[in-house]
Amino acid sequence: MREYGPNRVEEVVREPTIVRFLKEFTHFFALILWLAAALAFLAEWSDPNQGMAKVGYAILIVIVVSGLFSFWQEFRVERTLAALRKLLPQQVDVMRDGSVTRLPAEQLVPGDIILLEAGSSIPADCRLIEAFGVQVNNATITGESLSKLRNAEASKAERIINAENILLAGTSMVAGEARAVVFATGMHTEFGRIAHLTQTARQVTSPLREQVAHLSRLIGVIAVVIGAVFFAISRVIGLPFWEGFIFAIGIIVAMVPEGLLPTLTLALVLATQRMAKRNVLIRYLPSVETLGSTTVICTDKTGTLTQNRMAVKRLSLGANLDCVPNTPERDDISRRYRAFFLTAGLCHDLRESRQNGKPVLFGDPMELALVETATRFLPEVPASEKLDEIPFDVARMRLSTVHATPDGPTLYCKGAPETVLPLCGRILCDSGVCSFDAGSLSRIRQMQETMAEEGLRVIALAYRPLASEWDREHLEEDLIFAGLAGLEDPPRPEVRTALQTCRDAGIRVIMITGDHPYTARAIGREIGLFRTDDPLVITGEKLASLSDTQLRLALDTPEVLFARVGADQKGRIVEALKQKGHVVAVTGDGVNDAPALKSAHIGIAMGVSGTDVAKEAADMVLLDDNFASIVDAVEGGRTIFDNIRKFLTYILAHNVPELVPYLVFSLFSVPLGLTPIQILSIDMGTDSLTALGLGVEKPDPGIMKRPPRSQRQRLFDWSLALRAYFFLGAIEAAIAMTAFFFVLHGGGWHYGQALSNQDPLYLQATTACFSAIVVLQIVNVFLCRSPTRSIVATGILGNPLIWGGVMLEIALVLLIDYTALGNFIFGTAPIMANVWLLLIPFAVGMLGLEELRKFILRGWRATKA
Repeated sequence: MREYGPNRVEEVVREPTIVRFLKEFTHFFALILWLAAALAFLAEWSDPNQGMAKVGYAILIVIVVSGLFSFWQEFRVERTLAALRKLLPQQVDVMRDGSVTRLPAEQLVPGDIILLEAGSSIPADCRLIEAFGVQVNNATITGESLSKLRNAEASKAERIINAENILLAGTSMVAGEARAVVFATGMHTEFGRIAHLTQTARQVTSPLREQVAHLSRLIGVIAVVIGAVFFAISRVIGLPFWEGFIFAIGIIVAMVPEGLLPTLTLALVLATQRMAKRNVLIRYLPSVETLGSTTVICTDKTGTLTQNRMAVKRLSLGANLDCVPNTPERDDISRRYRAFFLTAGLCHDLRESRQNGKPVLFGDPMELALVETATRFLPEVPASEKLDEIPFDVARMRLSTVHATPDGPTLYCKGAPETVLPLCGRILCDSGVCSFDAGSLSRIRQMQETMAEEGLRVIALAYRPLASEWDREHLEEDLIFAGLAGLEDPPRPEVRTALQTCRDAGIRVIMITGDHPYTARAIGREIGLFRTDDPLVITGEKLASLSDTQLRLALDTPEVLFARVGADQKGRIVEALKQKGHVVAVTGDGVNDAPALKSAHIGIAMGVSGTDVAKEAADMVLLDDNFASIVDAVEGGRTIFDNIRKFLTYILAHNVPELVPYLVFSLFSVPLGLTPIQILSIDMGTDSLTALGLGVEKPDPGIMKRPPRSQRQRLFDWSLALRAYFFLGAIEAAIAMTAFFFVLHGGGWHYGQALSNQDPLYLQATTACFSAIVVLQIVNVFLCRSPTRSIVATGILGNPLIWGGVMLEIALVLLIDYTALGNFIFGTAPIMANVWLLLIPFAVGMLGLEELRKFILRGWRATKA
């Protein structure tokens, strides 16, 4: 490591932090504010003592605070995403000091011997020293999409990228298994030299972010139009040019939700942090929002719905012996059917490591269970050199290995009975080896179905002695059938509840598995996936014969199961569901699952059993391979959409009480109820911490009782606009103007009387209007915690961020109202206690009206249901 450095490609130099910092102060809305501030100072210079300088300074403060807040949020987003990526570093099996160790890929150095298998990402440039059926995808280096064969023989190629015994960093192994010696790492690899970053994330524009950006632009245009109208009105009623212009700028500043985009991004990132604590790693932020629209989950069985803790529960040996692994006749059976247990003990791709000085095997749980059974009957499975291998893949559904034995080379084969039995011409029996007749085949198939109906995963084992030299293309011919092994993989205990949650949430779950249909159906019934006795079962063979139209019609069946399906067929199922208008989430762990993972709206890779290729193709990774974690993620996706609508309602509601004083001032002979600088203080006091608190609200208790939201549902729709602008906003405006006129009339003002900007009565009246809006926004933040649930149900506790924002607002309003500095900067004056007493019943009234609205809405929805 000291000599060669970490095995990673250095990241492209990013924009300097100072440049990204300055950009927060030079975007479109910031430039408008800079111009407004400059004009305010120009107005003060041309007509001193009119308060324009204070407006200019206030706008500068808004620019600085807003810029700092946005930069802090973006910086926090980057740090959080970087921390999440470290939860799933690339790991590699390395042989050091005679044993296999699993290490982060960054720790590789030249000279290390690494072990690779199908689905592995190649972590460094390396030379093959042992290879069985190796195929690699070099598209990231050469651009070729077709996989290439690789072997351990010396190559005469002139260029390293064409050498058949070389594996290049950044590529992936799509088939086979191999050992290779590392000769180049990090920036010294071909991958490093062409500066193609493995860490590059997909630059996907989030649909939700697009909606928010569109909404911000729309509000910005409306604000400019309204500002221009008010400027024209100010000229008509005879206001000075500069004063009217600043009023217009104040309106624009008040209406534009500048912090909406960074608040949205931070809310999404905080949601990903919560999901990570629940074993869901979100790789791309847009997938968080898509989760909330999911209508179908296509899931594997093994390891996702089940525990992936295999144990052999039943054996069918040779022609007719049915037994269990703990049979008392173990010694006799092991002698008569030794070939079966040798096949179980030798035909595997397990790796050996050392723990406490003892050799330990690790790898596929199914293979571990078979080896354990073999050692139970054969105390010592003889060491045997592996001479050749035909690797397992989803098309073959079997694995064959050739070993050196005392009797000469022997091929051992195991796999799905459908693929192994047709290769067998003989069968193991009590007298030795017998011919494989139709009666024996019928009994074996019956035993297979019996095991499968018990929910067992059935594996067929066979073998064949070989000549000293063999033809690899004809290895798997005339095999001797040795028997069947039935393995139990218990369902995860939490899956039944998770499936019921999906059913309540209107989400359909479809099992797609490579297992036998009977096994899959038995497990499906046990976990509650199937509630009928006869779900539609479509095997891979049947699926291949269906047209696209027939497949879509089959998917209309309430309960459907896909069994003995290959990974390539999984992608076809996903496409059919998408064509039917579903939002599809699909799980996968193998290299051949990558196309389906990319095709689905949400690709979900397994963090424990998944290959590197599957993880790189996925939008999210289950750190515990648990189906229940998918359901948790869907709940999180729904929650984030709801929360964004909550803080959007909250932010937009106070626009109305800020605009109404200008409308009243323009149409009637009354003083202006709210000054531009007071509007700015409201925005900076209410649009930050409390809004963010709404963005991280806990899920609504009934969120998984609702059907999935339509992808066509807009973030800003008529229901939100009516509630924010014409209900909550209108109530706030009426109460704020009531407080304004209450102070004016209490001070002896009469209609049509003009007041100067420095008149103590005017200062107190605008302070009352300003304070009323702040008080009502404090009430409003608790009302916005749910659009339908009563405040009695939501409560006022449970969200410390909201209470932090409320404390900040109270501190600000007291500072602005009752300190000399606050009075000077914001043009306020201390108000009497009777104003606060006036606001209390009005605030309670606002609470009561919103509670009445929610009560009526709940009743209306109940009648519709």
